[in-house]
Amino acid sequence: MLPPFIIEQIRRREEQQRRRSEQPTVELPVELPAAPPSDRDDDDRDRGVLIVDLG
Repeated sequence: MLPPFIIEQIRRREEQQRRRSEQPTVELPVELPAAPPSDRDDDDRDRGVLIVDLG
């Protein structure tokens, strides 16, 4: 048998969940931001490292 305070906590949590599920909700239509235009080619993304030895 569980102690009474634990039973009361469980009851409160279940009641809170029930209230949340009964509350009406409104979903706003939100436009997704447009993807920035890609000016780079695929080759630009895969570029390596260039080392210049001046001495």
